[in-house]
Amino acid sequence: MVEACLERLPSAPGVYRMIDGKGEVLYVGKARNLKKRVASYTSPGRLGPRLHRMVADTAAMEFVVTHTEAEALLLESNLIKRLRPRYNILLRDDKSFACILVTADHDFPRVLKHRGAQSRPGDYFGPFASTWAVNRTLTALQRAFLLRSCSDAVFAARTRPCLLHQIKRCSAPCVGRIGVAEYAALVAEARDFLKGGSQQVQQELARRMEAASEKLEYEDAARYRDRIRALTAVQSHQDINLAAIGDADVVAVEQSGNATCVQVFFFRAGCNYGNRAYYPDNAAGESAEAVLEAFIGQFYENRQPPPLLLLSHALPNQALVEEALSLRAPRRVAVATPQRGAKLNLVRQALDNARDALARRLGESASQRRLLEGLARLLDLEAAPERIEVYDNSHVGGTEAMGAMIVAGAEGLIKSAYRKFRIRNEADAAAGDDYAMMREVLSRRFGRALAEDADRSRGQWPDLILIDGGAGQLAAVRQVLQDLGVVDVAVAAIAKGPERNAGRERIFLPDRPPLQPAPRDPVLFFLQRLRDEAHRFAIGSHRARRTAKLSHSTVDEIPGIGPRRKKALLHHFGSVRAVERAGLADLEAVPGISRSIAQKIYDWFHPGRQS
Repeated sequence: MVEACLERLPSAPGVYRMIDGKGEVLYVGKARNLKKRVASYTSPGRLGPRLHRMVADTAAMEFVVTHTEAEALLLESNLIKRLRPRYNILLRDDKSFACILVTADHDFPRVLKHRGAQSRPGDYFGPFASTWAVNRTLTALQRAFLLRSCSDAVFAARTRPCLLHQIKRCSAPCVGRIGVAEYAALVAEARDFLKGGSQQVQQELARRMEAASEKLEYEDAARYRDRIRALTAVQSHQDINLAAIGDADVVAVEQSGNATCVQVFFFRAGCNYGNRAYYPDNAAGESAEAVLEAFIGQFYENRQPPPLLLLSHALPNQALVEEALSLRAPRRVAVATPQRGAKLNLVRQALDNARDALARRLGESASQRRLLEGLARLLDLEAAPERIEVYDNSHVGGTEAMGAMIVAGAEGLIKSAYRKFRIRNEADAAAGDDYAMMREVLSRRFGRALAEDADRSRGQWPDLILIDGGAGQLAAVRQVLQDLGVVDVAVAAIAKGPERNAGRERIFLPDRPPLQPAPRDPVLFFLQRLRDEAHRFAIGSHRARRTAKLSHSTVDEIPGIGPRRKKALLHHFGSVRAVERAGLADLEAVPGISRSIAQKIYDWFHPGRQS
């Protein structure tokens, strides 16, 4: 198949995709010369077992020619993240990084945590590696600079200072306790601090504290002292502060056996904004340099890279990676592998963290493997399950019923595979029929699996189904699986003991008497954690749906009434009921509501009545 593609391939840079007989993408690669790169797959003797298997599975190939190799690298990273091919090194990264936003669309700017697109006017500082780091920094900013954190709507509605002002974390601009110019000075100081000018800000605050003390203005001096302490507190948590490094990311890779860990440290304005560990998939057998290059391409596919990347290993195509990253950034991006000095120390620290994180993960994986093997012995399975699916339902009196599925495997909980199911059969839900709801969830889950992956080649079929319930839930699930012809998946149900006493759970299995593990059995603890996680996810899904319904009102059903007009109506009248009772003149008095819109609202609530 690969040889047949060579005749029509140009000797130009581009991206190629290898596709199997079902139309699924097996591999995405980039090349400086497509013809030469694809030709390398036609020599089986030079290919390892993994690539040999990939070529054997390839039924078709698709190609995209690009102007430059850098464009090919960017396209390759984009396609890998979107398609997640089976044979590519994959970055499992389902979290966006938080940053701090100092707004610029209000006379009194707000400081807040922000995720997502940076479309709101203002200054963004970050990224921070964890929510904890952002929250700690925000608290310090509020204490040091007394900036407001409330929304614009709350700000406009305040008539007296809030609790944050009373505990000295806000200057209360909402009620005029500080003027625009004074507040702007605080904002400027906060921006300087976040940009790396912490020493200058502290020195200025110290000068003001001394001046106030000399004038015997001890209350003012105490306020400056508290602000200095807040800044000192956040700086004391910075393990490394290097003003000379500016904005940079430090990326280090560590391998042990078939496992790989990539550690990323974020430095902004010379301050350490935290670090995060990643464990790429399909990295077994790949060199550290190859893993690092694939990681960088995918990691910065939807993130703006900093001006400097410090790496633990030199990349095979380092100049090309620099060029590709520079296309994504507003300025040149340098990629370096330090050999001496302070920057080398940063890389070594990142390597130490990667090594420690990988050791912990391998230890956790070994413990998880022992638990899975113990579970196999308890349930008399042929082998330790690689994928466990746990199901639960949640509702209140049959309302807003939701089903939930969580997934666990050798690496622990696989949260990217979690699924929630909105119960469609309202009659069963209204009756509170847990058996019927469980049948619906399992029917939809495995009906879709049979339609999309009947031969089970994607690794998405479970080895064990665990149900939160007793013999009745187990029988309902078994009937669904038998009706669908799924007879080779193990099923078990876990129910709490008498008086729902945790620790006295019974395990129900098909055609066998219930099992009751010892109260201190580690496998029982493992099953309890899985059951509780499914329960937590089901309740969370149910609450989210119930909250969404509570926020919906009859005003939403009026044609031509969007979120802005709905907000104006509710702010003006205070409730939906008051909107329903309002007269036409009252509706016209609402800002943003014209006479024609007021007439439409009035007619909606009073059909057939003359206004």
